[in-house]
Amino acid sequence: MTLDSIAIEGGFQNPVFDAQTIFRAVMQAMAEPGTIHKGVALARPPAPLTPEAAAVALALCDQDTPIWLDPILADDDAVCAWLAFHTGAPIANTPADAHFVFSADPEHLIGLENFAQGSQEYPDRSATLVLQVSDLSGGEELVLQGPGIESEARLAPHPLPRHFARQWAQNHARFPRGIDLILVSREGLAALPRSTRITSQEA
Repeated sequence: MTLDSIAIEGGFQNPVFDAQTIFRAVMQAMAEPGTIHKGVALARPPAPLTPEAAAVALALCDQDTPIWLDPILADDDAVCAWLAFHTGAPIANTPADAHFVFSADPEHLIGLENFAQGSQEYPDRSATLVLQVSDLSGGEELVLQGPGIESEARLAPHPLPRHFARQWAQNHARFPRGIDLILVSREGLAALPRSTRITSQEA
């Protein structure tokens, strides 16, 4: 199969309906941190980009949203061609220029502070990171508190960026600036907006 044919195949079967479905799932996940939304694997991208991450890309990215890919994804010509064909999103020159970030290896992701943080006047000009994790329930349990959570919620994604608790505390302290996270696995999709306070179960 040629690179061109790989790039063309695997998009949404019902582009408008599927994009709306994923968009609603992402918005609901952001509004209710820690909740897992299933049934989001509506795309068939080339590996190592996962169906869940690809679906988020198709729903949220376009020619006006530069993206940054971690080395595993950026070094794969089929992934780059697929994203270019289906989203039209340009590749950002630096991590700080990206509106969306996709990582297939979150454990070795560069520090969260390297991505667009927005400003006090325009906090929406920050980056959203889409992290492909192995699962959302098999890692160290995180206790979540904050807007959209009645008392507390729990999520256990694995793997996460190194020193995640410390990095997230710094990210939360920058509010209203800071990055947001979308976590995707075969279990589904969950989100951690910058407004969420996170402690580990053992803390």
